[in-house]
This record gives sequence, C-alpha cells and structure tokens, in this order.
Amino acid sequence: MPTPRWVRVLSWVGFPVVGGALLLLIVRAAWWLPLPGPFALIRTLPAPAAATVAVVVGVLLGLVLAALADRESLTVRISPAEVLLSRPGSSRSVPRGEVAVAFPDRDQLVLLGRTGRELAREPSHLSAVRLRTAFTERGIAWADQDPYLSAYHRWVPGLPELPATAHALFAARQTALTSGDERDQRELRVELGRLGYVVRDDHKRQYWRQADG
Repeated sequence: MPTPRWVRVLSWVGFPVVGGALLLLIVRAAWWLPLPGPFALIRTLPAPAAATVAVVVGVLLGLVLAALADRESLTVRISPAEVLLSRPGSSRSVPRGEVAVAFPDRDQLVLLGRTGRELAREPSHLSAVRLRTAFTERGIAWADQDPYLSAYHRWVPGLPELPATAHALFAARQTALTSGDERDQRELRVELGRLGYVVRDDHKRQYWRQADG
C-alpha cells in the first residue's frame, strides 16, 4: 500500500507553485512596506528582476520541501511471510508472525510484538482507515492508539527504576531530541529497545515503559 500517486504529484506540483507565489507576494510587499533585513535590498533591484528571482527561489524551495515530503512517503506491503515498510532509500522487514498489533502514533506507524516490544516505527502519512483495512484483512490486529498508552512513565534523570545504562542512553537521546538529530534519536531508541524499553516522545519529552519480555 503505497502513498497515493495523486498525493505525491500534488506535493511535487503544489509546493513549487505555492513557494513561487508566496515569495513573489513577499517581494511585492517589500516594495511598499518597510520590511527589514534582506527584503530591504529588494527595493534596490529593478521590479522585473526582483519578481523573477523571487519566483525562481520560491520554486526551488518548494522542490526541496517536496523532496523532503517524498522521502517520508511510506509503502506498506503485507505478505504471508513479512510486513515490509519501505521509504525511498530505506526499508524495514518484520516477520509477519511476530506482529501482534499495528497502530498509528501521531504521524508514525508502529508495529508491536506479542510481548509488547516495539518491532518497527516509521513516519507515515497514509490514511489510518486504509491501514486498518490492510492489516485487519490480512489477520493482523489494529488499534486506533497505543494499547500500552497508560503504562508509560516520563523519563527524568535519576529514576531508581532504571539502571545506569538506560539512564545514559535516555540522556543521550534527550540531547538528540533537543538538537533535532533524528538519526541519533532512532539509533538510541533501538539501543533502548534491546534493553527491553519502549520509548515514545511528546514533543521534547521522553516517556518509557518496559516490555514484558
């Protein structure tokens, strides 16, 4: 189940068009309003040149946004042997027999194992209705939210329930959350998962629970 083609086309066409139009409006406003910084330089350019530059820059910015959105487009394939979650440049395969339940967590799709361990978590803008149908028709349970939601605790340094190793990983991941380093966040989530801890984020806060086994 890939991201609908019309959504991808809309992104590649819509973002550049909106970007060019928006920047053109800003440039035109700069001729009449005392905008600060770089926008003040626009008034030193001939009007046709300023408009052309604005449209080109806006279109380029729109293409960059479209590429970023496309990179996050998720394709879900469910076969008798596996659940394959793939995005441009990466893929994650989970043995189908290990998947106990699937559910959406904000803009992510999560697969849990039978002991409550997190098997996969991938960015997803696919319709929850389509996902529910795809999983349930193939015999995999679907939940509208995390079935373990009430079991999470907020992480704070020094919690006696957690060993020093887990605290070190949570502390490093908190730094990655604060700085926006998504790669570190994912890698440290995996490391915590190997210790038996499941992590979910609420903005810049980390919440955790321990899997059953």
